[in-house]
Amino acid sequence: MWVQNFTANPFRRVDLVAQIGHSVDPAHAAAILKAGMAKIPNVLASPAPDVEIATFSPMGPVLCVRPYCHNDHYWQVYFDTNRLIRSAFGDAGYPAPEQHFAVRGTGAGFAAGA
Repeated sequence: MWVQNFTANPFRRVDLVAQIGHSVDPAHAAAILKAGMAKIPNVLASPAPDVEIATFSPMGPVLCVRPYCHNDHYWQVYFDTNRLIRSAFGDAGYPAPEQHFAVRGTGAGFAAGA
């Protein structure tokens, strides 16, 4: 067992993710999140918040959203950033991420040429 001492460092990274849909421009989503995080109290300007594509899912790209703050403000920044993700994407009119399926087949139950 080991102990991780977050208070030994001058700042702490908040690790969050934001799922966006296939039709959403990841660069636009990152830009609005970075602009919004600059307005959240206790988010550090240096190091600057990170927003990058972390991975891809069947619903679209998944962004990693990483503001930095002093350890004393971790949970405030965590929850405020989650609220920002929801409100910024809603205000931008982003569609809800959804999976897309294509069902193909032949035989009984499938229309000709489908």
